[in-house]
Amino acid sequence: PELALYLLPYPTRHILLTHYHMDHVQGLFPLRWGYGDPIPVFGPPDEAGCDDLFKHPGILHFQPPLIPFQPFELDGISITPVPLIHSKLTYGYLIQTPMHTLAYLTDTVGLPPETVQFLASHSLDYAIVDFSHPPQTTPPRNHNDITRALEIFTQLNPKQLYLTHIGHELDRWLQTQTLLPENVHAAYDGLVLGL
Repeated sequence: PELALYLLPYPTRHILLTHYHMDHVQGLFPLRWGYGDPIPVFGPPDEAGCDDLFKHPGILHFQPPLIPFQPFELDGISITPVPLIHSKLTYGYLIQTPMHTLAYLTDTVGLPPETVQFLASHSLDYAIVDFSHPPQTTPPRNHNDITRALEIFTQLNPKQLYLTHIGHELDRWLQTQTLLPENVHAAYDGLVLGL
């Protein structure tokens, strides 16, 4: 339901999904019964999807599944899906405009070597990286802690890193920290990056 509030001021021409876990698609359920032109939805292959979104898509027009490292174009923007490490098949995205390059990498713990190699070959203006936990003594599952997020920062060397997928425990931890590198930021609801 919150998704509609963010979309109201903007026309929704396309939707790009990382994966079909409920926390990433629940906003589509009320949106599908909207009015207007069909909205193309792009994402990884997942035969089941989530609940009955595929069976009753309403105005959502699910496109053929994306293929890793195979770029496609939407409104003059090049988008390349890249595999991530999560409990369900999940893609991140390299998004390129004539002015900027952004890597969107949420719901992952670390990165697969082929994804690191591919993304490191691009000059990234921004990387938006999953960061769900404060430092952990045991390796995290499904989501990065600060240690893994900063490893990705080192591997990809973006000009700016934005940390996302932040929960309450992590939010509290961040309030006590002053040790993040200067070009590493905690993202927040409503953040807009110009591409």
